[in-house]
Amino acid sequence: MITLGDVEEARDRLVGVIRDTPAAPSVALSRLVERPVVVKPEHLQRTGSFKIRGAYNRIVTLVEGKSVDEFVAASAGNHAQGVALASSLCGVPSTIFMPAGASLPKVEATRSYGATVQFAGETVDDAIEAARAYAEERLAYFVPPFDDPLVIAGQGTVGLEIAREVPDAEVVLVPVGGGGLISGAAAALRARRPSIRIVGVEASGAAPMLAALDDRAPVVLDSVDTLADGIAVRCVSALTLEHVAALVDQIVTVDDEEISRAVLTLLERCKAVVEPAGAVGLAALMAGKVAGKGTAVVLLSGGNVDPLLLTRLIEHGLSAAGRYFMIRVVLSDRPGSLGSLTSAIGKLGLNLVTVDHRRFGAPIGVNEVEVFLTVETRGPHHRDEIVPSLRELGFRAEAWG
Repeated sequence: MITLGDVEEARDRLVGVIRDTPAAPSVALSRLVERPVVVKPEHLQRTGSFKIRGAYNRIVTLVEGKSVDEFVAASAGNHAQGVALASSLCGVPSTIFMPAGASLPKVEATRSYGATVQFAGETVDDAIEAARAYAEERLAYFVPPFDDPLVIAGQGTVGLEIAREVPDAEVVLVPVGGGGLISGAAAALRARRPSIRIVGVEASGAAPMLAALDDRAPVVLDSVDTLADGIAVRCVSALTLEHVAALVDQIVTVDDEEISRAVLTLLERCKAVVEPAGAVGLAALMAGKVAGKGTAVVLLSGGNVDPLLLTRLIEHGLSAAGRYFMIRVVLSDRPGSLGSLTSAIGKLGLNLVTVDHRRFGAPIGVNEVEVFLTVETRGPHHRDEIVPSLRELGFRAEAWG
């Protein structure tokens, strides 16, 4: 296991390389969850995530006093960009293997940091297998995303900063994928602030650390299914499991609806663009899955989100928060019926988003039409008033979807 000394050495290597991301209190989030909340904005770090810390610590150590021809890595995005930039800073070419479905912005960002990108397979696991084979064939150095002591020590520098910046923290919430970030952060925090609670947060559709803790050994999940692609990992390593088992107090999970609500909240209330994987800590806090009333530090681990995914997240988050609502109404098929419905919608203070008017293929009478409305509300309380209010006005209305 890594020590505080390992993390402090990594901190010294990173001087002048990483960007300062000082933790700051959030009044909006504190009011929302009714406890003091401090955010650690690693989504503003170079390459858009914490990954540059571990990648640079591993790579600069390898090039000290020896000749390295090429670095190789595999990733869907954040680790790819971290290795690409770290390799460029050290003057060594890099080749990054990415799954075929990797988002175009992440691919282009990786290339912009100087890496050669190759595509392999449909999943990150496929890309990792191809990258290892390529590195062995070319006698190049493979830089793992989390299963490496120097990578873990580099990520642990976040923990050193949190310990210094938020000395009164009661709990720190850390996203968990392969476990490198929480392993390093926990090693630093446990040494500097022994009484602090450390809570890891996984996506419920990709929770290999929780499975490994239950089995006391790494478990390969059959599949992963989450919009938080940055932590969509099928298996943790024995090394990260050892750290988590010894240093972390609790692992909790959040589902995609909770994650999308957190992403939307960060956009609206904090003006922060954070990727789903980076928002899971706040998701757990908002969902009431973290006990206590003292200061909670939320580590926003990354901000590399595809704009197309962000659009879907906003729409899904609005629905999850009760801001979008779909209604089914059966009307008499006569002139003016639809107009009376839309007039009633307006009087209820609703903004009409879409209207789908159907005469055929529905289980309705011959002189009836079926109308599906999507409306924008002012929130859950407003949403809950819609159907009862329409029924009082004589409409055959029901919630839909």
